[in-house]
Amino acid sequence: MNRTPTIHGRRARRSSRAIAALLALLSGCEDPRPQPTGGPGDGGPGDGGPAAAQRAPDAAPPASVAAPAPAASASSFAAASAHPAAPTATPAASSDVVAGASQRYEAGPSVIASDSIDGAALRKRHVERLKADDSPVTVLRGQGPLELGKRICEAVVPRRPAETPVLLKPNLCGFDSVKDPAKHKGDDGVTGRITQPEFVRGVVQCLKARGHTKITIAEGCGHSHKFWKDLVQRTGYEAMAAEEGAALVAMDDDGVFDVAGDRPGKPLAIRGIQASHVPTLLMPKVLAEHLDRGLFLSLPRLKMHRYSVISAGIKGMQGTVMLSDSAPAYKQKWRMHRELKQYLDTKAPGKEDRALYLSSLRVFAERMVDVLEISTPDAVLGDGAPAMGGDGFQVLRPTAEMVAVGGTNPVRVDRVVAEFMGVWNSPALARELGGHRTSPLIDAAAKRFGLDLKATSITGDGADLLKTPRPVHYKAMAPFRLDWEPGQAPLPGGPAKGSSPAPPAPQTAPAPPASQTAPPGEQDGGAAAGPAKPEAHAARLPPGEQVALDGKADDPAWSRAAAVQWDTDYAGERTGFPTRARFLWSEAGIHALFELSNAGLNTDRSKPVDEERKGLYREDCIELFLAPNPRAPRRYFEVEIGPFGHFFDIAIDRDARLEDTAWSSGATIATSRSAKERTAVIEALLAAPGIVNALAPNARLPMNLYRMEGKEPRRYLAWSPPRTSKPNFHVPEAFGVLVLDP
Repeated sequence: MNRTPTIHGRRARRSSRAIAALLALLSGCEDPRPQPTGGPGDGGPGDGGPAAAQRAPDAAPPASVAAPAPAASASSFAAASAHPAAPTATPAASSDVVAGASQRYEAGPSVIASDSIDGAALRKRHVERLKADDSPVTVLRGQGPLELGKRICEAVVPRRPAETPVLLKPNLCGFDSVKDPAKHKGDDGVTGRITQPEFVRGVVQCLKARGHTKITIAEGCGHSHKFWKDLVQRTGYEAMAAEEGAALVAMDDDGVFDVAGDRPGKPLAIRGIQASHVPTLLMPKVLAEHLDRGLFLSLPRLKMHRYSVISAGIKGMQGTVMLSDSAPAYKQKWRMHRELKQYLDTKAPGKEDRALYLSSLRVFAERMVDVLEISTPDAVLGDGAPAMGGDGFQVLRPTAEMVAVGGTNPVRVDRVVAEFMGVWNSPALARELGGHRTSPLIDAAAKRFGLDLKATSITGDGADLLKTPRPVHYKAMAPFRLDWEPGQAPLPGGPAKGSSPAPPAPQTAPAPPASQTAPPGEQDGGAAAGPAKPEAHAARLPPGEQVALDGKADDPAWSRAAAVQWDTDYAGERTGFPTRARFLWSEAGIHALFELSNAGLNTDRSKPVDEERKGLYREDCIELFLAPNPRAPRRYFEVEIGPFGHFFDIAIDRDARLEDTAWSSGATIATSRSAKERTAVIEALLAAPGIVNALAPNARLPMNLYRMEGKEPRRYLAWSPPRTSKPNFHVPEAFGVLVLDP
């Protein structure tokens, strides 16, 4: 994405600068295109962390899966050895891969032979359990990850004898890259994307309180051992595991860096899965041992995912995947979604093959359900302290609540997580994903196991969170995003429908007319009665806190500002052109942030941005109308700002029929945009004395928000639609309210 921020003052122009950002398209769900090898910090294309993973060239999968032959070199995987009679896991302060086994838990005939796994028997065992498991899903509210980890473990983890070994599989590798926080406003590239170590610590302490002494924490990243060591040190996992006496191991090794000892990451061949979508699947030995004689717990970070919609119980199993298609096996995770490569190769600005995208996603879903059948956890304990909306990688939108979601049926857990994140039974999502009203992974799993997910029972002190429609903030890999908060107009297609019905939608969705907007001073056009006036809230900035105006919209203060979103036009009709706005206030003035989707950037760029632009409304721009006196809503200020930083402002008195074009909003403006993604960001500080003097805690200022977009057809979008017979924004009776939070 190329973003060019424009920053200037109301009467003086600031310098512009270009910012180039190359964002990885898929990681954790890795980029399927070959990439060069890189060491820590190399940051090569598709880099999934400190080290870029070498992708082996495609190779035709074998007709059937057999145990790999003994390694001739360190670059190919070694033969599976006999299953040890008594594995010996030991906690380690070092992040070196350690033996991850423990005393056996007798649970019936073993599925591990001398050199392979009986996949058919393992699938039969797991499928029968999943089909019969209609136990409730628990949702807990809390104050932090440690507390929630302990409580969700106590609530849902099955009781087993104290000598039973336990394997915990957190989400430790699902992010694009490690970043320097000093250069990215405190973002290390990892925080918010992975299961928090304190959540895992809480689960470990719960298990230790039950008497368990053999606890292993394991994850598979598909990268070098150097990457693994760096990651567990950076994230605090190494220190946490050592303090709690738990073993910490890499789940994805095939003799490349772990060539001695018990080799917990050694891949074992799986027999009896030739007819599945993953005939070349291999299983890490440490996982096989715990599925066979232990307790296996999945601990995902609850978040949106740009490809699979959500990442929770089902998607979390990708960390266990190794494939024998090529060597080294642990770097073949991308083959789980290899069809995505064709979509990415053909995708271009303004052009995409959505059918190809959906086809790849559905195949990926079937493969992940196959993996779930083989690697079914005994329970899923989801870290939502907080959960993350957005895309799971660059765009992070934390939920207002801290929760943990858990249960023994991963599919039912995912169904509840989807509802909590606003993408369960969602018509808006179905419009974009070919009818899928939730993650296709959930749909595929429910169909495979014959589960009636509507009948899922939900318990716990957080269950009431699902009794009303949930917010949704989702940015997909395909060019669409969903952003909705309670109280806003429904998304195109309608809001998600959960445990309780959503409020009725007041609008329908025909195409808007292509007529001209009325200039200031035109008579009102017969506003019709409509729904209650909407409210926007401006969060207060603490004294001394500053907001960096740079057009990036990533200042931490914005995360405290509730968003309002609309895609309705002046008549209240849906358009599919969403705009999102946020507000902050302080003694300096009002900070406004606008994020525009489906932006055509229809602007005459030959005009200077440091001079007032009359007639700007004839091009693409946003407009903010604000009345500083609630008792005089017909006297208001109008501020117009374009996506390249052009501006126009005016003071209007409708009763006196006066228009003061000499009035200055005192605006400082910063903008950025992406022509490829058809987005624009506008940040502004409005510091005019007439505005600043109106600011006080709990003040309720009449306000409306508008946007002009496109040429033919021309769009005239309104947050609080005036519902006039023709486009007219100058209808104070239709204004909403800006509430200044104390």
